[in-house]
Amino acid sequence: MRFARYGAAGEERPAMLDAEGRLRDLSGVVPDLSGEVLGQLPKVNPEALPLVEGTPRLGVPVADIGKLVCIGLNFSDHAAEAGMQPPSEPIVFMKATSAICGPNDTVSLPRGSEKSDWEVELGVVIGRRAKYVSEAEALSYVAGYTIVNDVSERAFQTERGGQWTKGKSCDTFGPIGPWLVTPDALGDVQDLDMSLDLNGTRMQTGNTRSMIFGVAEVISYLSQMMTLHPGDVIATGTPPGVGMGFKPPKYLKPGDVMELEIAGLGRQRQEVVADS
Repeated sequence: MRFARYGAAGEERPAMLDAEGRLRDLSGVVPDLSGEVLGQLPKVNPEALPLVEGTPRLGVPVADIGKLVCIGLNFSDHAAEAGMQPPSEPIVFMKATSAICGPNDTVSLPRGSEKSDWEVELGVVIGRRAKYVSEAEALSYVAGYTIVNDVSERAFQTERGGQWTKGKSCDTFGPIGPWLVTPDALGDVQDLDMSLDLNGTRMQTGNTRSMIFGVAEVISYLSQMMTLHPGDVIATGTPPGVGMGFKPPKYLKPGDVMELEIAGLGRQRQEVVADS
């Protein structure tokens, strides 16, 4: 099943997608796609739900995200382009929830930004409380999967006294969506094609099979250190082709358009502007 949320920012309503990809309003079944609802997503026939007319804005497909946890250098080919050794354990950092926005919302470059970059990533949405879970049982805690663009200001990230979070948490630097796709509808999460185009030119191409630490291992690892709650999102790393990997590097500028896709999870599209 594919779930979404639609409407103006802060006023989104839950929805499902039918077989033809049309939005069907789910608000008569659940108040929103958050909390305990994620542990038992409704199993209803989308065709029986009211059709959403027009083409409304799509919001983040999960409400009330408690934390956005990110895994760095988690693709072997991306580590190689960065000139870094693959890590022996997952590299973990947090992205402020104030960075989160809808999948097609505008991305605003912060004042002073000269090295803002793109990163298409598989997002994992936790469906029930996970603490000290084994790798074997980890995937049973997943409500579904989505796309995350881990937009990053590289100078803020690496040239301003450490802590990657500085370059990861600017407003609008966390587009999520368009859909929340349940595990049974997605297939093998470790064999998903990923891509990102900038202004119509392919920049990133990859597949989740290149992950150094797979989804189950990441969930288990994090759960040993922090409790994962329903609605928490894990961004699991990016394949090669980020701007800082080019020679010379390429970075975002106002007027650019990013288009992201992961097989089975839909597409994102963001226009880039300068923050006012």
